[in-house]
Amino acid sequence: MAYDFDLFVIGAGSGGVRAARFAAGYGARVAIAESRYLGGTCVNVGCVPKKLLVYGAHFAEDFEQARGFGWSLDEAGFDWPSLIANKNREIQRLNGIYRNLLVNSGVTLLEGHAKLVDPHTVEVAGQRCTARHILVATGGWPQIPEVPGRELAISSNEAFFLEQLPKRVLVVGGGYIAVEFASIFHGLGAQTSLLYRGELFLRGFDDAVRHHLRDELGKKGLNLQFNSDIARIDKQADGSLLATLKDGRHLETDCVFYATGRRPMLDNLGLENTGVELDSRGFIKVDDQFQTSEPSILALGDVIGRVQLTPVALAEGMAVSRRLFKPEEYRPVDYDHIPTAVFSLPNIGTVGLTEQEARSRGHKVRVFESRFRPMKLTLTENQERTLMKLVVDAESDRVLGCHMVGPEAGEIVQGLAVALKAGATKRIFDETIGVHPTAAEEFVTMRTPVGA
Repeated sequence: MAYDFDLFVIGAGSGGVRAARFAAGYGARVAIAESRYLGGTCVNVGCVPKKLLVYGAHFAEDFEQARGFGWSLDEAGFDWPSLIANKNREIQRLNGIYRNLLVNSGVTLLEGHAKLVDPHTVEVAGQRCTARHILVATGGWPQIPEVPGRELAISSNEAFFLEQLPKRVLVVGGGYIAVEFASIFHGLGAQTSLLYRGELFLRGFDDAVRHHLRDELGKKGLNLQFNSDIARIDKQADGSLLATLKDGRHLETDCVFYATGRRPMLDNLGLENTGVELDSRGFIKVDDQFQTSEPSILALGDVIGRVQLTPVALAEGMAVSRRLFKPEEYRPVDYDHIPTAVFSLPNIGTVGLTEQEARSRGHKVRVFESRFRPMKLTLTENQERTLMKLVVDAESDRVLGCHMVGPEAGEIVQGLAVALKAGATKRIFDETIGVHPTAAEEFVTMRTPVGA
């Protein structure tokens, strides 16, 4: 059968765009459909605008710390609408870049909602296209629990477009998005509380990291409420919100922000017209080559629910395009040693195994930790402390994990990810000369194991 395209991609986020561009570069006839915004979650309502807001939130501390270095500053003022307007302008610029990347690579761009008609046919705005291969890369969508008054709450999608900064904010959730937005709102001057139903946030991160961040956020005045959850939300006569907690307490606020997970974006996708199966969590089920149970349909990125990170989706998109159209260059995606940053204030950077994971996998470990006040803060009143931690296999001396809480943690850990990927041992770390004076050099000067 003759098809209109060799590959039809549904979703122009990070993974979909990468797969489309490279497939076209390999000579394939490619189309891509997007119904909302080019660049997907990351560019529009995810990591890019979030990082811009994190930068904005950090200036309050920068202004305060400047006094210790001799700077006399007038009282600083913050204007939320200016930040949002400037953010919007930058996102529009990036949307244009994504459009040019696609068009200039020879990809046919269709702007509209795509629906699967059958395993080889997609319909967009009344137009039907056939394809040998169809790639679903529709991403995820924030979930707000089914509590009474949930329509009064917002998610990360709406947070980026608030007309004004709320004076009081309740952030609900214990993952990295909740921690990051709690830091943003608090740093920009809102009275912020973080509610999490569990004992401690950031499940899955190293316990030392979780406890250290809890302590640092508490010192900054962020109100942390663990073992807490909302039962209902009501709007009061003055327009404010009243959150009733499951333990009977009441909290007044101006904004309830939920960061309690994301679901796969499968709305009106037409999967019922194919043999594509979902897993027990509702994500599209794929094998190691991103093949669904329908031979002509593949899926990648957040919609398959593996590692929901932009660089991972990019790697998956590259793997799909190579396997289909440049098999001699195909390499499977390696999900080990994926570096991760959490842009809380202070930042988290981590790569490799946590201490708990290493022990559960049977490793005998040596742990190295350093906690110190960064040099930049020594002339200020700020008492924030940095944590650095190495998890080392006691038998092979291989470094299994690197973890950090402190300024620029993500920037520092990126280089360490290369070392772990290459199989670096603690001896190699020890024999590496540090860059002085920096915080990063602490990773190559830790000599005494914890508890030794």
